[in-house]
Order: sequence, then structure tokens, then C-alpha cells
Amino acid sequence: MKFNIRGENIEVTNAIREYVEKKISKLERYFDSAPTSDVHVNLSVYNDEQRIEVTIPMTNLLLRAEVQHLDLYAAVDLAVDKLERQIRKHKTKINRKFRQNGAAKHAFAELEKEARAASAEAENEIELVRTKRFNLKPMDSEEAILQMDMLGHSFFVFTNDQSGETNVVYKRRDGKYGLIEPHV
Repeated sequence: MKFNIRGENIEVTNAIREYVEKKISKLERYFDSAPTSDVHVNLSVYNDEQRIEVTIPMTNLLLRAEVQHLDLYAAVDLAVDKLERQIRKHKTKINRKFRQNGAAKHAFAELEKEARAASAEAENEIELVRTKRFNLKPMDSEEAILQMDMLGHSFFVFTNDQSGETNVVYKRRDGKYGLIEPHV
């Protein structure tokens, strides 16, 4: 683990840095191989209250803890406890999933390897998972929008009753609607 420790309204001394690194490094025991992710730690002091924010981005998992306490060292301990609970919860969920599928009990490292392989595979290969066939009913764009909303979809394909061409209506992020017409 590579540590990035910052301080706001507090000087990060060697003693504080060593304590934070020592405590957070204990999380490595939950992994088969030591994670190579960065550990972002932000220490701050406001109105005599110590605050620590720890973020550990990993493959398929973001560990994050935020704690306020009067004592900085106690805040570090509480943050590590939160991170441990998150890791245990995630490992339990993964192990339960793999047990249901008949996989090995210690699947946490395997999941990370599979995720890396799947992301590399996804870059090279596009997988079509479903094909739908339906008749295009001639209608105007207003009726198509009503049909789309009634179905709960974000787009709707239809035949324009005026031009006879295939059109698409879709719901935009701003909540309004758009129409796609082919240009030949």
C-alpha cells in the first residue's frame, strides 16, 4: 500500500504518519496478496475536534471511512475498525456468492484477478446478451412518447406515420424528450 497523508490545520508529524501507516497496514491481513492501491488519508482539526478521512480505491471495491473524535489516535483506530467491517462484509458477500456457485472459500483474490481479466476481455469483445423483435406500429412522435413512458423505457422505436421512416424518441437527462430521424 502506498500512503498519501495530508493534514488540514494540523502538521503531520512522523509519529502521526507512522501510527496511521502502522494501523492501516494491518488491513493487509485480510488479503491473500498485499493490495497495490493507494491509501488517501486526510487529517484535519476544526474546533478542537480531530477528523480523519481514509479512502482506499480497489478493483470492484471502494473502502472509505470518516471519523470525528476529540483524540486523533482514537479517530484513527475507529476509522480502521470501520474499514475492517467493510472488508469483512464484502468478503462474506463474495464468499457466500461463490459458495452458492460451488467455488473455493477464499475467493477474494480470485475475484480481483477475474475482474482484471474480464475488463481486459471486455475491451476486446462486445457481447450481445439479448435480441428483441417487434412490429413497428405507425404513429406520431407524441404517441411514441406516451408508449415509451407507459412501458417505463428510456427510448422507443417506431415508424413515423407521416414519413414512413423508422424513428426513435428518447428521454434526455434534463427530463425532456428527443427525436432521432434518419437522414438519407
